[in-house]
Amino acid sequence: MADTVGREEGLKVVTAPKFRKLPKGKVRKHIIDLLVQNEHGVLSRIVTLIAGKGYNIESLSVGETHEKGLSRMTIVVEGDEHVIEQVVKQLRRLINTIKVRDLTDLPHIERELLLIKVNLGNQRAKEEVYRLVQIFGAKIVDVSHSSYTIELTADEDTVNNFIEMVKPFGIKEMIRTGKVALKRDLPHHREEE
Repeated sequence: MADTVGREEGLKVVTAPKFRKLPKGKVRKHIIDLLVQNEHGVLSRIVTLIAGKGYNIESLSVGETHEKGLSRMTIVVEGDEHVIEQVVKQLRRLINTIKVRDLTDLPHIERELLLIKVNLGNQRAKEEVYRLVQIFGAKIVDVSHSSYTIELTADEDTVNNFIEMVKPFGIKEMIRTGKVALKRDLPHHREEE
């Protein structure tokens, strides 16, 4: 590829530099933890920033913290390391953002909440579902003649496995939260931020 440089009289032809293609990083889910001021419009600005870059938010959980006026957000976004690094940098620039961390490769605890209403066709189904509830450490939170409403708080894989195990009985309704996550404190180490 050639380009011209110089004045009209005596143009000099130079070869444009060849740009090497940057290897595309491994695309995976990233868990981003944010501490933000609990004010009108903060959630909207964060979602707009991420969506505006063309990235889909897989899950989003927001709730107040023990500190008045602060909320914690857990956002799950899919992308490569470079993309997520840029998203994190831009989130840090927002005025109402106090702290932003990509927890994906840090020691952390993550959970999801599942509420699921499972059909109970007969006594045997009732016993099987009850046994699955015990095995998975779930709770039956409502009972009717035809269904159990079950609550399960666990990691994503456990929630997915539970759903697969109760599918044969028939799922009437279901909802699950997005992930919530906190960085683990390691014993005898001071947290670096």
